[in-house]
Amino acid sequence: MRGRTAWAAAGGAAALVVTTATGAHAEGRGDVRVVKTVVNGGGNVIVGTSKTIRYPIDITVKDNSGVKKLTDVLTFNKTNAYTFAAWDSDSSCTKKSSTTSVCRATITIVPAWIPDSDDIDSNRVAGVWRVDATVKANDGDYWICDHIAEYKVKRAARLTTVIAPEKVAKGAKATITGKLSRANWEDLNYHGFTGQQVKLQFRKKGAAHYSTVRTVTTGDAGKLSTKVTVASAGSWRWYFPGTTTTSLKVSAADVLNLK
Repeated sequence: MRGRTAWAAAGGAAALVVTTATGAHAEGRGDVRVVKTVVNGGGNVIVGTSKTIRYPIDITVKDNSGVKKLTDVLTFNKTNAYTFAAWDSDSSCTKKSSTTSVCRATITIVPAWIPDSDDIDSNRVAGVWRVDATVKANDGDYWICDHIAEYKVKRAARLTTVIAPEKVAKGAKATITGKLSRANWEDLNYHGFTGQQVKLQFRKKGAAHYSTVRTVTTGDAGKLSTKVTVASAGSWRWYFPGTTTTSLKVSAADVLNLK
C-alpha cells in the first residue's frame, strides 16, 4: 500500500490527516451504488499561488430505499497518491427520484497549504487526479467506492503580449513579445515556462475571430519574441493550449494601428 497526505480544515485551522491508499475496489453492503460522478462541472481545476479554490464533486447515488448521504470523499493524484485537497464534509443530497439522489461534495484547495502537504516536489502533484467516496442509503446499506472519476488539477499559467511600436505604416514590421509563466507550488510564485509552443494569433479590425499566424517556442524565462509584417490594423495575442499539468492560457490582446 502507498501512503498519501491529505489536508483537512477544522474550525478554520488546517490539520494534517494521513490516510492510506489501497488498490482499486468497491465493497460494502446492500444495493447502494454510485452510478455517475462529475467533477467541477466537467472542467479542469486550476490552482495558482494565492487564491483559495473550491469546486464541486457531484455524485449520483442509487438505492432501493433511497439515498441518505456521503460519509467520506477523497481526491488525490492518480499516479503518486498525494493530495492537498480537503473535503468540506458538509455535502448535501438532492433527491431525483425515490431511489436516486445527486450528492454534492465541496472540495477546497488553499495554495498556502501546498508546500507543507507532502515530502516531494509539490509540482509533481499536478496532473490526473481520481475520486474515492463512501455512500450510505436510508436502510443502512453502504458502499466504499474507489476510482469513481478522474479529472485534471493543473498549475495556473500567465501569458502577456506587448507590441512595439503600436502604430506603424502598412508594410512595416512590428515586434511582438510576451512571457509565459506558471505557478510553482513549492515557493508560491510564478516562474517562466521554457520550451513551450505558443501560438501567435491576429484579429483584423472589425473581424469577429482570431486566426493563428505562427507558432513560437518560449525561450529563457518563458520569453516570446517574433517580428511580423503589418498588413492591417488589428489585435494580436498569444495562445497557449496548456499541458497535462499546466492550464490553457490566452493573453490579453494588444492593438496595433496603422499610421
